Amino acid sequence: MQKKEPMTAAGAQKLKAELDELKSVARPKVIKAIATAREHGDLKENAEYHAAREQQGFIEGRIQDIEGKLVNATIVDVSKLNQDGRVVFGTTVELMDLDTDEKVTYQIVGTDEADIKQGKISVGSPIARALIGKEEGDDDILVKAPGGDREFEILSVKYL
Repeated sequence: MQKKEPMTAAGAQKLKAELDELKSVARPKVIKAIATAREHGDLKENAEYHAAREQQGFIEGRIQDIEGKLVNATIVDVSKLNQDGRVVFGTTVELMDLDTDEKVTYQIVGTDEADIKQGKISVGSPIARALIGKEEGDDDILVKAPGGDREFEILSVKYL
């Protein structure tokens, strides 16, 4: 039995939309492509057939992957959390890097949702682990990151 992984409601919705797209559009399209390629005769030397079968394998694998992630997810609706100013899974945190005086904003999300370019960090990342449980105004957050230790101050905590 796999361990339940936290996922934001937005992350779950994005995966469900991809799953729906794969099942209702991509799968029927590749099935049609395989049928068309079969009509061309000898399958041993039919590149279209082999490409379509390979694509079908990819689509079916991705469908299984998404279904597995959704089954093993604990979906957290951030807007329904107790908004007491504490940093928890799903919150958006504005930080001040005390070494560079640079402001950064991160949302703490599930492993599969993490995308640093969008300001989404994994709940298992060093920064998220250091922030969980802290409160708005805390200015002694030490993050032991692979690039070296960094200190942050929490400017705001939002439950979006």
